[in-house]
Amino acid sequence: MHKIIFIIILLFCWSTSYSQSTTKPQVLIITTGGTIASKTNAPSIEGHDLIQAVPELSNYATIEVDEFVNIGSSKMTPLLWLQLVKHIRDALNSNPEIKSIVITHGTDTMEETAFFLNLTHQSKVPIVLVGSMRSSNEVSADGPANLINAVRVGISPEAIGKGVMVVMNDNISAGRDLLKMNNRRVDAFPSTDLGFIGFCDPEKVTFYRSPIKPHTSESEFHIYNLDSLPKVDIVQDFAGFDSKILTYFTNRYNQGLVISSFAGGRLSNGFSEIYNLPATHKPIVISSSIKGGRIMGSNPEGTPIIIANDLPSNKARILLMLSLTITSKINEIQDYFNKY
Repeated sequence: MHKIIFIIILLFCWSTSYSQSTTKPQVLIITTGGTIASKTNAPSIEGHDLIQAVPELSNYATIEVDEFVNIGSSKMTPLLWLQLVKHIRDALNSNPEIKSIVITHGTDTMEETAFFLNLTHQSKVPIVLVGSMRSSNEVSADGPANLINAVRVGISPEAIGKGVMVVMNDNISAGRDLLKMNNRRVDAFPSTDLGFIGFCDPEKVTFYRSPIKPHTSESEFHIYNLDSLPKVDIVQDFAGFDSKILTYFTNRYNQGLVISSFAGGRLSNGFSEIYNLPATHKPIVISSSIKGGRIMGSNPEGTPIIIANDLPSNKARILLMLSLTITSKINEIQDYFNKY
């Protein structure tokens, strides 16, 4: 009798251990719309239907789906960014078993959403953004493979601590480094000077480096208690720029301005007035209009000018918005641009 009881207990323990060892990681997929959820000449696919169309996902993880919004990413706004990062925090607080967050997203503003979350997501739980360049009913649609790879990356043990990542075309990009360089090709997000941080091969996910700049849990930008973000505008320089345009934007209701300059920070004569403005003026960030370009040198002392370094204008705008939630001092904001 004792032997029978012992065998039953042994079998129960083995069964429990086996069940635990075969439990798949939990992944929350937050859908926001975009090309990955679109059909040519047809309504967009709802979040749950999008995931059900890729049943192979269940081979890798236990999937929970949450439709946050269903929009083209050209309609993304700073308010939605703020709501999204809060939504992610609430989801993780309600289910600590979630191993990663995968966000389906349109590619128009994917690089901006990735950078924003990279600076505001106060957790080491990996976030992976994913999209597609082809609609779901096109021949050779890239969405399903990208989505599977995004889940594979998110559950990889090496993904922890890598910040926000983007998975497209078998490549893993750091959220800060992502640049969209084409509006149609599946390799629309090529490697920057820093290179991809890893790759998704059929056999395994491989990481080769970690992001260098601080991010997520290391970030100083704690914005969960905010209801809105500072307003920042972008002005594009061009040959023969009229100084009246600058006057309009400097007088407009905003808390800062980003100038997308020629190449290495050179500006047309229409912007000459910014060098005469006092340091107490609203901050003015100079970025390069060249994707992957860098602004060399330091910000002129006694002026409101801030150098964006290698950040393009859309990302410089985000960093300025977040910096303004902490300070309006020019030198301190420049420190943030040097750091992040």
